[in-house]
Amino acid sequence: MSRHSLSLAIACALLAPAAWAQEAAPAEGEQATTLGSVTVTARKREETLQEVPVAVTAFTPEALDRLAVEDLSDLDAQVPNLTIYAARGSSSTITAYIRGVGQSDPLWGVDPGVGIYMDDVYIARPQGALLDVFDVDRIEVLRGPQGTLYGKNTIGGAIKYISRGLPTSFDGFASVTVGNYNQLDVKAAVGGPIGGQDSLRGRIAVASLNRDGFGKNVVTGQDVSDKEILALRGQLGAYVSDDLNIQFAFDWMDDQSGVRGAKMLAPNRFAPGTLPMDDRYDVRNGMPNVNDTTIKGASATVNWNANENWAFKYVLAKRESDTETNIDFDTLQNKIADVKAFYSDQQVSHELQANYDGGGRARGVMGIYAFDGEAGGQVLNNFFNLSFGDTQGTVYSKSIAAYADWTFDLTERLTLDVGARYTDEDKRAKVLNRGYRDGSFTTPNGVVAANFDKRISFQNTSPKVSLDYQITPDILLYGLATRGFKSGGYNIRAQATAVPRSAEPFDDEVVDSYEIGSKMAFLDQTLFLNLAYFHNKYKDIQLSVFTAYDSNGDGTNDAFFGDFTNAGSGTVNGFEVEYQWLPSANWLISGNLAWLDAKYDEFMYAGVNIAKEQEFTNAPEFSGALNVEWRTDLASGGNLAARVGYSYQSEVVATTEIIRTGAVPITQDGYGLINAGVTWKSGGPWTVSLQGTNLADKEYRTTGYSLNSALGVFTGFYGAPRQYTLSVKYDF
Repeated sequence: MSRHSLSLAIACALLAPAAWAQEAAPAEGEQATTLGSVTVTARKREETLQEVPVAVTAFTPEALDRLAVEDLSDLDAQVPNLTIYAARGSSSTITAYIRGVGQSDPLWGVDPGVGIYMDDVYIARPQGALLDVFDVDRIEVLRGPQGTLYGKNTIGGAIKYISRGLPTSFDGFASVTVGNYNQLDVKAAVGGPIGGQDSLRGRIAVASLNRDGFGKNVVTGQDVSDKEILALRGQLGAYVSDDLNIQFAFDWMDDQSGVRGAKMLAPNRFAPGTLPMDDRYDVRNGMPNVNDTTIKGASATVNWNANENWAFKYVLAKRESDTETNIDFDTLQNKIADVKAFYSDQQVSHELQANYDGGGRARGVMGIYAFDGEAGGQVLNNFFNLSFGDTQGTVYSKSIAAYADWTFDLTERLTLDVGARYTDEDKRAKVLNRGYRDGSFTTPNGVVAANFDKRISFQNTSPKVSLDYQITPDILLYGLATRGFKSGGYNIRAQATAVPRSAEPFDDEVVDSYEIGSKMAFLDQTLFLNLAYFHNKYKDIQLSVFTAYDSNGDGTNDAFFGDFTNAGSGTVNGFEVEYQWLPSANWLISGNLAWLDAKYDEFMYAGVNIAKEQEFTNAPEFSGALNVEWRTDLASGGNLAARVGYSYQSEVVATTEIIRTGAVPITQDGYGLINAGVTWKSGGPWTVSLQGTNLADKEYRTTGYSLNSALGVFTGFYGAPRQYTLSVKYDF
């Protein structure tokens, strides 16, 4: 089996909170004295985890608990050059960037730059993809283009959420978490053999996650920025023989949280005398407090070890989701920019993978991946209660890909890895955007902004080559060159009458990534230090830009649409440090440092290269985290641990705006967050944890809307305030 597949999977299950984890469990009553005693044998010989030449950060369940990770957005500070948060007015729609590559627009038909996977299944749409953490085995964040080893090609990186597997004996847990804002989370799971037969195993996990809002609608009194989520996962496995098993999985999530509160950052000129409110979460929205998302998925996986050398896996999966949301851009009772949106999608994917490892100098993985997706929706726009528009359409995506990744031991210390992926992707867009006479959206006014049914195909071959050299048993150097690809498509929001080019397809984008790095252990494996430097050439960058236009022909820009275009090209350089140090048996220090230099080389607007005026979105120049943990064994057989963490990121630009048009992007100055926690383990089934996040109650923006030119809208969405929780968990 390929070292980059099985070895990585095993390694990530055992590694620590900042890329590793001290999971080398000492004997009861003893303190751990090293960090690197875990070994794997995926290459038919023992290797330490530091010999895996991949830029990956991984989190075990214990690490996720210690770091108070409730959903994927909480990983932001713990992974170098990762920016991840809830998209604008939603609580479960994800925005993710890795090394300056991502996609901030959740519009249907636009592929994300960072791939999200749940148990080997690619999640195509961002709605509902900000996964909550419960009954998880591990979470992996792979930085840089991915595609030669599994699944859908992703240009920026991949986040893999792996749920707990099927146990051979009966086990489970139940936990209750209470906190400020009336937080009440209940999680539970149980699994094991069914009917006393080890050949048939099952597991079911549930979560109920509830919290009052961080703010209120001061007009209606309803909570905003609250949380109300129900989630369920089920698994069933038939172990036919030692060499063959079939596993079925199902997941469901219903998010009925209200809208997220947005703060006016400046008065709206169309609402004179109405000033921004003091609280960053309170609103005066005039639209209903509805922001519902339901997702469900099912998969079947067949694992077959044909012989000692060959193993095969087949994964069939189907997913679908539905979202209804109300976006009050102006955050006022005034009908300046009120938008009601519906999203729906479904996808079916197939993946057949073959792994070879004959115990010699060569091993590898080959696969075929097919994806068939249908994403659609409708957006009802009310501007000033005068202009009424309906944006609706469906994008049909079909993709088939073949990939291979092979590893060759050139010498005892030098290893060559080569891979390639071929992708053939077809996209068809059916779009009908038209105007209506009034806010009932029942009688068209005869104005058709776009009406087309178009198709386009994309083909791409993405190679990969890497060399790694084991200087000493504790020091590995590697170099990597790879290509990432993301297909283009059509803009569902096209306003072809006013802006004819908006109905034309946008191109695919490509990243050529070059990376050198090292994995190092020092001081008898009490200090790990991993370094990576990368140089990316980013071409035909896909950008979503809100553009004002004249909707009624009176010569005034009175409306806007989400324009989608290719900016040109850019260069992204970066350096990453991940570290973990065990200075004594009681202390653990871990964290990361990251530097990112992302600049446009070409950004064409109205025939002019404006690259020097524009800045990359979600690409802070500096970021990092420091976690200091103290732990000790107790005479009762349990242990006590206390942690303090600090994370920092420098100034960041959160939205893409064309500066020379007078638009001002949403930005956030550099800021730091302080978190802390204390965990007591009884030595038996009980665990009690007290956690605090953003203890200094820092105000910081994650994103927002800058629509001042047409609608007077300039608003920001803020990260969570100070929170504290008390959790009690019982394992059985």
